[in-house]
Amino acid sequence: MKEIYRDYMSKDHDFDKMTMIGIFSLIIVIAGIFGFLYEVVFYYFNGGMTQVFWRGSNFLPWINIYATGSLMVYFLTYKQRHNKWKVFLISFFACGILEYFSGLGMYILGDGLRCWDYNQEILSFGNIGGFVCLRSALFFGLSSLLLMYVIVPICFHLAKTMNRKLFLGISFTLCSIILIDEFYNLFIARIFSLPRASYLYKKIGIPFVRFK
Repeated sequence: MKEIYRDYMSKDHDFDKMTMIGIFSLIIVIAGIFGFLYEVVFYYFNGGMTQVFWRGSNFLPWINIYATGSLMVYFLTYKQRHNKWKVFLISFFACGILEYFSGLGMYILGDGLRCWDYNQEILSFGNIGGFVCLRSALFFGLSSLLLMYVIVPICFHLAKTMNRKLFLGISFTLCSIILIDEFYNLFIARIFSLPRASYLYKKIGIPFVRFK
């Protein structure tokens, strides 16, 4: 791991466009799953440690805002990666702004829809309208360090050492499965009145968060 990290810090990448898309595809998958795991654990404690709830609205364990945020963090901080404080601070503010306006946008456009509400959660100091709080922004800043100094270097290493076709095949396949699930539940199921992931949860008895 030290060699991977040293190589990542010492040189800028020189991947072709398709390989970079493959790397971004892996980041999308990893970040979305990471966000799902974080929320399951956090809301288990938030709910008094009595029940585990499925988070997100997909069949698969993946949450889109974490994937979006990870790509934003990469583009904003890659050139600043030699200064960890800059990476942290940029991520802290950028992710906080993303979360605030994502929550506010859903609330306005979705007629009061809230997919999260910090008014109802523990450790919600610095809460602004229930859409963002200091704890969430700090978490995003810290997890951005994990992204930029562990996940991205590993993805770069895989892109360099694996057979290119195999790397792209795995990256695109995993990302496609996740995005098909996302678009089905977000658009297709709504347009054609098809059963969404929440219907499956209810059917097989998985506790899940019901959004208004």
